Amino acid sequence: MKYKRILLKLSGEALMGELSYGIDINRVMQYANDIKEIHSQGLEIAIVIGGGNIHRGLSAEKAGMDRVQADYMGMLATVINSMALQDALEKVGLKTRLLTAIKMEQICEPFIRRRAVRHLEKGRIVIFGAGTGNPYFTTDTAASLRAIEINADAVLKGTRVDGIYTADPEKDPSAQRYDKISFHEVYEKGLNVMDMTAFTLCQENNLPIIVFDMNKQGNLKKLANGDHIGTVVS
Repeated sequence: MKYKRILLKLSGEALMGELSYGIDINRVMQYANDIKEIHSQGLEIAIVIGGGNIHRGLSAEKAGMDRVQADYMGMLATVINSMALQDALEKVGLKTRLLTAIKMEQICEPFIRRRAVRHLEKGRIVIFGAGTGNPYFTTDTAASLRAIEINADAVLKGTRVDGIYTADPEKDPSAQRYDKISFHEVYEKGLNVMDMTAFTLCQENNLPIIVFDMNKQGNLKKLANGDHIGTVVS
């Protein structure tokens, strides 16, 4: 395997699958099977999931809601998604632990860095829920922060597109995909990879980001085995 330990960042919107809202169980099970494939080869895996399929704090703020209240609601949405993925992973025979930045003792453990690392060392899949536990920070920032805290080798950002493009490929058919790009070039070109806080955290800690299409079955396994999939930011 190319990596020993990874942080897999999944978008909440991706969990919708073909639905317009909520969680597509078939899509979640596909993710669980893909994760099982790479875990069986000895890879240590931590996961952060967004909550955009249920609630987006920024969208609620634009509609007139208090930003702090809206962000806390978004954090709860990520916990719902995390629980759905946890259930799917356990259905395919994996041991998991859900750790959240907000205490919810009946359903998960509080985030403690040493405990999270120990779970990974014991071969458990660790899911981090509720973002960083603070408003004004995205789940991208939570993914970058947790990856650094657990000494992950890379952040693998699973999206609906197969990498980083010169423009939005869903809107501009002439957009070109980058195979590899530096942090500096992303800044210069104003490309949308992650929010700036998350991106800066990765840059300052020399943590590579790989953006790839998580919805194509087998991509995660190829990536973990060192095949060139998606776009590498390093």
